[in-house]
Amino acid sequence: MTMVDDRDVSGPRVREDMTVEVALSVMAGAQVGHLLVCDGDELCTGLITRAQLTVVRDSPAYTDRIRVADVLRADGPGALTLSR
Repeated sequence: MTMVDDRDVSGPRVREDMTVEVALSVMAGAQVGHLLVCDGDELCTGLITRAQLTVVRDSPAYTDRIRVADVLRADGPGALTLSR
């Protein structure tokens, strides 16, 4: 994952271990299209969009165990395989 400069991006923050479904609920409640993803030390490690999460949730490979961190890694080479 890539570190995100907190000064350049604003919005709700979630932890990497949050599930896709919960992250989508947070987005809906906050009425935003993206979330800042933070590690256990509250450092921003990435940004995830509603579109990224929706593709995963609507995939035949989706399970309720998929975490936000899994989705971010899936955007990189050789990680979680999801039908798109």
